[in-house]
Amino acid sequence: MTLDDLRVFVAVCRAGSLSAVARELGCTQSAVSQHVRRLEREVGVGLVERQARGVVPTRAGRVLQEAAAEGITGLDVALRRLAELVRGDGGVVRVATGGTTVRHFMAQGIVDFRRSYPDVGLEFQTVRSSAGCCDALADPSRDLDLSWLTLGPAVRGIEQRAVAELPWVLAVRADDELAGRERVEGGELDGMRLIGLPENSTSYAHLGAAYRELGISVSSSGAGVADWDTAILLVELGVGHAVVPALPGWTGPGHPGLRFVPVPDLPPLTVGWAVRRWDALSPPARAFADTVARHAVRVGGGVRAVEGGDGVGRG
Repeated sequence: MTLDDLRVFVAVCRAGSLSAVARELGCTQSAVSQHVRRLEREVGVGLVERQARGVVPTRAGRVLQEAAAEGITGLDVALRRLAELVRGDGGVVRVATGGTTVRHFMAQGIVDFRRSYPDVGLEFQTVRSSAGCCDALADPSRDLDLSWLTLGPAVRGIEQRAVAELPWVLAVRADDELAGRERVEGGELDGMRLIGLPENSTSYAHLGAAYRELGISVSSSGAGVADWDTAILLVELGVGHAVVPALPGWTGPGHPGLRFVPVPDLPPLTVGWAVRRWDALSPPARAFADTVARHAVRVGGGVRAVEGGDGVGRG
């Protein structure tokens, strides 16, 4: 049993396909199969089973996959830290997140972190959804430290920590009849035509569950978007209304033609950090997580700190 055998096996379980891993590694499917068969001979039990659309781990395979993935993650972190020590540099903090996150939550945190850690690099990898962020974190080839995302259900092998809650607001044009309201009741959204959020996003699922809980139904304005900033741009252009989280930076002089009316009946959206293991984070990555979290709950715009969320790097 070699480390390469375990790496390939974990990759096969993650991808569910021998051919996909072969393409990723630039080798033949037969070579990938040899790694898996060598492990099966050594442990004396089948680890994967073929199905019509690929392969899945057996019960024994899942046991080995979980243990191997955790061990490989810790080893990769250690090897990276050793390489940084050999080079004598400050290392790199690698973050996966959506494009709007840096703009709305991280700007001042990045400035402060760079002042405190001028020798540490920051690398951002854009991922389109929270589920994609978790997949990227779990992929050892991406070598990621952190991901800022909309928190959802627990994901095996990923630790999530809440930082802030975002109330929902109804974005309307300043000349709209709802613009002067102090709040909009949840029931008033019933039947309203709204600009749609991405259907594969955690925020979309959260909002849909809230609508069902309130017994209301909304319809699409015919416009769908890939991110929240695009949603409010379409509102400014007169395309329709949008229910969006109250992101920092939207209120004030930046959008004089818009109004954001609170919808308190909708439970807030929770955002924060996700990592593979908090105790395996490098000191710079932990410091970056803490710095961003502190600033994220100070920027206003309706953002509320989650209790204990201003020190997410601890523990």
